[in-house]
Amino acid sequence: MFMRIDHIGIACHDLEEKIELFSRTFELTVVAREVNEEQGVKEAMLHIADGEGGGSYIQLLEPLSEESPVGKFLARRGEGVHHVAFGVPDVADAMHKIKEKGVRLLDERPRHGSMGSEIAFLHPKDVGGMLTELVQAVTPVQNVKKVHM
Repeated sequence: MFMRIDHIGIACHDLEEKIELFSRTFELTVVAREVNEEQGVKEAMLHIADGEGGGSYIQLLEPLSEESPVGKFLARRGEGVHHVAFGVPDVADAMHKIKEKGVRLLDERPRHGSMGSEIAFLHPKDVGGMLTELVQAVTPVQNVKKVHM
């Protein structure tokens, strides 16, 4: 079902500061930035590597408000890993198969994710306490325009 680890989502207070840290320290390149009003975040995707199933990224997330899910996460736990996202060939199919196995879904249907992807989240209590995201990439890695800072 999983093709790769698509990205690791990291919650942070200051997106620009963390972009600079990850770019300088790990020599990662920002390939996409966006504001996702639905999820209440400003985000940046930093490219790690490409593999047979697609690319892998670090996703840096800054909340738009303290009341957003990432804002509440930061208040409870501070900065750090927020979620792990796995690449799947068909997010709706993966959701169906996972639900049949008794795992609760936080999303009833796929929704818009980073870089044009389709995503869905699984309930952390049903997967060992880890917020888990399913990602169906829509944009081939080769067509992602790299944004240099």
